[in-house]
Amino acid sequence: MRLNEKTRIVGHRVILVPYEAKHVPKYHQWMSNEALRQLTASEELSLLEEYAMQRSWREDNDKLTFIVLSADLYAQSKDEIAAMVGDTNLFLHQDEDSEQTIAEAEIMIAEQDSRGKGYGREAMLLMLKYARDHLDIDKFEVKIDMDNVISQRMFQSFQFVETRRVEVFHEVTLERSITADWNKWLEEEVQLKIESY
Repeated sequence: MRLNEKTRIVGHRVILVPYEAKHVPKYHQWMSNEALRQLTASEELSLLEEYAMQRSWREDNDKLTFIVLSADLYAQSKDEIAAMVGDTNLFLHQDEDSEQTIAEAEIMIAEQDSRGKGYGREAMLLMLKYARDHLDIDKFEVKIDMDNVISQRMFQSFQFVETRRVEVFHEVTLERSITADWNKWLEEEVQLKIESY
């Protein structure tokens, strides 16, 4: 999605930047890790396929993605590649029954040393607020592996509610409708600065 191609979102611990071709080699290196692919339900791609995927993320109107940078690492190096720790994505789709626009959210902190530092929580909150402010959506949802209790708890702390479990995929779905009460909570929870560059 071209919406965010010139957008940098600055939080306290993380900075979100658009996924560009320069990020692909490091992202591809992350996704060559089988354990990470299993956690993210991702297929292994060649480097050329990863570049094609990056272009798809940029061009398709139903996908929004940011690369997550450590704010501390970026302050030290001013190098986005060195500061990369993960990514956050949204997939937009229309619910056939309710005709609501739903954004399926994903967060990945790929760098092992960067986990448990609050990066994932802040990056996801920044993404939710940005999407709420810039996209016409009615609801967020997440699909999480049943064993990934940490992610489930994080989204429950965002007031997401479990709506279904699919044993065959070993997956739980949590949802959060965008309501006035939740908007108020999100405003209180998230401080961000949006920069164009």
